[in-house]
Amino acid sequence: MNTLISQQITQRIADISASLPNTVRLIAVSKTVPSEFIRTAYNAGIRDFAESRIQETISKQAELQDLTDITWHLIGHLQINKAKKALQIFQWIHSVDSLALAQRLNTLAFQIGVHPHICLQVKILPDDNKYGWIIPELLSDLSSLNECQYLKIQGLMTIPPLGLENSQILNVFNSTRELGATINSQNWSNISIEELSMGMSGDYLMAVAAGATMVRLGTTLFGQRS
Repeated sequence: MNTLISQQITQRIADISASLPNTVRLIAVSKTVPSEFIRTAYNAGIRDFAESRIQETISKQAELQDLTDITWHLIGHLQINKAKKALQIFQWIHSVDSLALAQRLNTLAFQIGVHPHICLQVKILPDDNKYGWIIPELLSDLSSLNECQYLKIQGLMTIPPLGLENSQILNVFNSTRELGATINSQNWSNISIEELSMGMSGDYLMAVAAGATMVRLGTTLFGQRS
């Protein structure tokens, strides 16, 4: 690996980590970057890595199997027919975007004996390019989601639509936090929104200001993808 690239990744991680409150988990979005970049980030202190494709993740996990304390996060859209494999390789799934997917994951989690950490993906504003619940649908599905006792439903994940002004992006993040508070006020037995997975390289500072507990950074850490 190019020494300069390694130094750049290490320095970026140090700078961003120093700027984040200790209540915010820095998740390195490592999709499409080589395993050696992940190893560099690991050596710089990162333990959370996010991928979006099953096969790519399996390959990287094989190359990095000596790094036993990595937590792997799925952030890409998950097709129901790949749910079992996702449960076998990811500890966190941020992109649970429908009741049908949640129920399938719950059934499979019981069968294979895992209890994955789950974020429910929400669309605060209409966006044809994103998956996820709109707020009224999520609120109406909560009673069914609460029955998914093998899932640890602990967070909300959101991605603002493209092309918004900064004030609109901040409103999306604030609304997500308020939605989490609304859900928690209903005192569900198996749902507790403790995590807000929101904020990427272009908007993570606004997300942190709005209460994000997880930020998902790729380009800001690893540079532009080739």
